[in-house]
Amino acid sequence: MSPPLPPPSAESANDVLWAFVPFITLGYGTPFAFLYAAIRRGSWGLGAVAAGYGIGTAGVLTLMQSGDPLLTVLGAFLAIMLWLAGTGHAFAVRTSVFPREAPRNRQNEHAIQIAKYRRTLRAEARALAAEDPALARELRIGRPDEPRTYDDGGLVDVNHAPREIIEKLPGMTPEMAGRVIRRREEHGGFVSAEEMAVDADIPPDVLPLMADYTIFLK
Repeated sequence: MSPPLPPPSAESANDVLWAFVPFITLGYGTPFAFLYAAIRRGSWGLGAVAAGYGIGTAGVLTLMQSGDPLLTVLGAFLAIMLWLAGTGHAFAVRTSVFPREAPRNRQNEHAIQIAKYRRTLRAEARALAAEDPALARELRIGRPDEPRTYDDGGLVDVNHAPREIIEKLPGMTPEMAGRVIRRREEHGGFVSAEEMAVDADIPPDVLPLMADYTIFLK
């Protein structure tokens, strides 16, 4: 299980607050809410919506201030309709005005957390293998090719994993993997990444790339 995404910032609640503006202002704040949304998103469509609500609100105020009882009732009815429509409309478009996608810096932070978490899993798996090799074999540490429930953080047991798994190590090529397999069969395995590099002629610049992901169980 990987670490969860960082909790959302306070700004993530802004969409709900924005959507409530038409409701708490009885609809009179709807034009201003959509004007803000249009500016925020650079959207001419939302700007037209804001203008439409503005014209409607102005019409409602004109009717309610006409002094004619019938027009006043009509204005009140239209005011309620605009109030409800504006509130529903705001809640319908709030996720497009305030996209839910995590900011890139939070995505990067999460990626860093995952990488550190996986590194910790590998260290724990190595410590367990050093203390109890039999248990490590039973847990299939370093054997992503076999069914297992233990998460070792991506380790590969070079002494037992099949060629296709070894080829996936960082910096490994099919040619190098072939040399590793041949030397493994000739000598019964390796004791360290350094020995593997010497025996299988792994380039020095490649060794650090794969060393963090290798384990050598007997």
